[in-house]
Amino acid sequence: MSLRTPLAQSIRRQDANTVCLRCWRKLVHLPMPSRRPYSALAPRTASKSRASFNKDYFWANSTLKELFGRSRRELQSSAVGVRGTEEKTRGELLPHRRRKREKELAAAATATVESADEGEGNYPIAPDASAKLAAMSSALPPRSLKRVFMTYLSLSKPRLSFLVVLTATAAYSLYPVPGLLAPAATDTPSLSTLTLLFLTTGTALCSSSANAFNMLMEPEHDAKMSRTRNRPLVRKLISTRGATVFAILCGAVGTGALYFGVNPTTAFLGASNIVLYAAVYTPLKRMSVLNTWVGAVVGGIPPLMGWTAAAGQCAHSGTWQELLFGPDTAGGWLCAALLFAWQFPHFNSLSWSIREEYKYAGYRMLAWVNPARNGRVALRYSILMFPVCIGLSYYGVTDPSFVVTSSAINGWMTWKAVVFWREQGHKGTARGLFWASVWHLPIVMVLAMAQKKGLGERVYRGIFGYAGDGDDGLYYEVDEEEEGKGAMEVKR
Repeated sequence: MSLRTPLAQSIRRQDANTVCLRCWRKLVHLPMPSRRPYSALAPRTASKSRASFNKDYFWANSTLKELFGRSRRELQSSAVGVRGTEEKTRGELLPHRRRKREKELAAAATATVESADEGEGNYPIAPDASAKLAAMSSALPPRSLKRVFMTYLSLSKPRLSFLVVLTATAAYSLYPVPGLLAPAATDTPSLSTLTLLFLTTGTALCSSSANAFNMLMEPEHDAKMSRTRNRPLVRKLISTRGATVFAILCGAVGTGALYFGVNPTTAFLGASNIVLYAAVYTPLKRMSVLNTWVGAVVGGIPPLMGWTAAAGQCAHSGTWQELLFGPDTAGGWLCAALLFAWQFPHFNSLSWSIREEYKYAGYRMLAWVNPARNGRVALRYSILMFPVCIGLSYYGVTDPSFVVTSSAINGWMTWKAVVFWREQGHKGTARGLFWASVWHLPIVMVLAMAQKKGLGERVYRGIFGYAGDGDDGLYYEVDEEEEGKGAMEVKR
């Protein structure tokens, strides 16, 4: 409607556009609208408008549920599902998408078959002791003494250092000391407990130094492997300067303990092992597969250190020629050869399971460079342990019975190596050889110590007494010339 319609009837046309609505009301004598406060108008307006709203305006969800039997969210989800199904259906109809999907399914099927063929071959390798200690120390307060101790302990690779000390101690105990074979128990040469203490301490410190230098040289490569990514230098738990000082101190103190507490030859072997491991083996890992042979030499030196430590107590001059190349040094070299040969089946099976990580980190290992040769090398050195153990018995280090017992455990190890070589690590053969090597070394070393030359006879005599009548067997026989010289001295 037009509010200006009465205005055209009451006033002249020429004045219609100049009169406002208020003046027009006065001219036509209409009542003026009353002004009321909003507080009085609001309740009346609300009451009128409230009656005009339907409940569906506020309760749309219930209305949808009454009409369709579903709520709004259920309807939306079903609509999205239908839309996604339609898009998927439309996508599968496209030829290039169908071909791509077929390729993906074929690749997935191939991977499944390979994993099924390998069985337990790709078994996960747990992080080493250094990574575990570093992870534990990172959870401790930053400046706590326990955290500092655990961080430095992780630099030493404690598990590996402990095994190195055990091999040196085993060779030390295998040395045929004359006092252990003599019938008398007094005034005879014997192994010194103090020398053994210096040997174990110095060997552990030298091993810790070599391991710390190894970590210092490859933190960026350790970060690429699951076994080593939690090491202290990778996680920045210790500075490079602190690790360097630790490595130098361990090397100096360990070499000094071996030099003054054992003999210079053993100290030279300990220092040489640090240099060989840190300066040759570590950089060679990224250059050539020969790093495995160098690492095996490093593992064979600790038994030779234990042998020279024991031989130094019975030597005449104590020179390095006598301790390393004397008439009684064959046992030491055979112990070193046993550790040298053992490391190939052990490490080759271990590295096969993480060969892709070695490849990604840039380490040249036979497991991925030449898998066929990896199996052959493991088998070759497993067979080599037969003549090594026979040689220990031949040179008088162990009893002849050790040939039989060691051949049994060596045969088990060799069979696992044959299967590993034949299957090239698949079908769980790598894991089988790895665990066989883990048990093989301690069993062989314990058998060698239990069947040490003359030890069984000594135990028998200690239990049942000495053979022979009277006290004739309690003393050494004296030559007639020495007896005559003694009689002449008495007369004088």
